Amino acid sequence: MTYAAGVDVGSTQTKAVIIDGDLRIVGRALIDTGSSVTLAAERAYEIALTEADIREEQDGVGYIIGTGYGRYRVTFGDSQTTEISCHARGAVHMFPGTHTVLDMGGQDTKAIKVNPNGEVLDFSMNDKCAAGTGRFLGAASAALEIPLDDLGPTALLSDRPVKISTTCTVFAESEILSWLGKGKKTEDILLGVHQSVGSRALALLRRVGIEREVTFTGGVARNSGMVEVISGLLGFPVNYSEESHFMGALGAALFAMDRIRSRQVPAMTSEA
Repeated sequence: MTYAAGVDVGSTQTKAVIIDGDLRIVGRALIDTGSSVTLAAERAYEIALTEADIREEQDGVGYIIGTGYGRYRVTFGDSQTTEISCHARGAVHMFPGTHTVLDMGGQDTKAIKVNPNGEVLDFSMNDKCAAGTGRFLGAASAALEIPLDDLGPTALLSDRPVKISTTCTVFAESEILSWLGKGKKTEDILLGVHQSVGSRALALLRRVGIEREVTFTGGVARNSGMVEVISGLLGFPVNYSEESHFMGALGAALFAMDRIRSRQVPAMTSEA
C-alpha cells in the first residue's frame, strides 16, 4: 500500500494528514503548535501514523510535504509547498465544484481563486491587522470568558447584533466590554463580532472575484456562526465539512502523492 502525508504547521495549531493510494484520508491529527514548531510537526505526524495504524519501518510513507508558516521546520519532510496552493488543492479535492476558497486561520485570512484542477489563479491576503482572522474571535472569547467552541452557537442566538467598529484586535476587548457595560446581550455582541470578521473576509473575496462554489477552509470554518455569517453575506451557502480544518494538510498530502506517482511512471524519452 502506498501512503503520502502532509503536515500543516500553523501559527496556532498543527495538522497532519495521511492518505492512501485511493486518496482517502486514513490518519489525521490536530494539536496546538505551542512554543516548538519542530516538535509540534513531529508529534502531529506521529499521531496521524498511529491513527492510520502505519508502522513506518514496515509500511512506510512514500513522501511527506510540509506546509503552513512553519513548513521549513518539518525537518523529516521531503519538501515544502505554500499553504495557499495546498488549501486550493485540498478544497477542490473535497468539493470538486470549488472556484473560490476562503481560508481563515488564527492569524491570517486568504481568498483564493482556483481552476477545476485546484491550481491557484489569484489570491489575496489580509494585511498585518488580525481583525478579520481567528485571532479577533479569540479576543472576544477572552473578553467574554466563553470557550472558542461556544462562540458560534452563542452568536446564532442573536437577532439584534451590535456594530463592532474597531478594526484592531488590540482594542477589541475594550469595545466588547464597553457593550457589556451598556447592557447588551452576550449573543448580540458575539454576532456583531462575527459580522465584523465576515465583512473583512468578504472584502478579500471580492478582490479575487467571487465565483460559486465557495469553499471555507481553515480552523475558523469549524465555527458554525462564522459559516452562517459568511453564507449570509455571500447570499448562498459556502461549502464546509468536518475536514475543513485539515484542508491544508490534505492538499499537501495530495501533492506528496503526485510525487510518488511521478516516480512510478517511466520517464518519457526525448523522441516521445
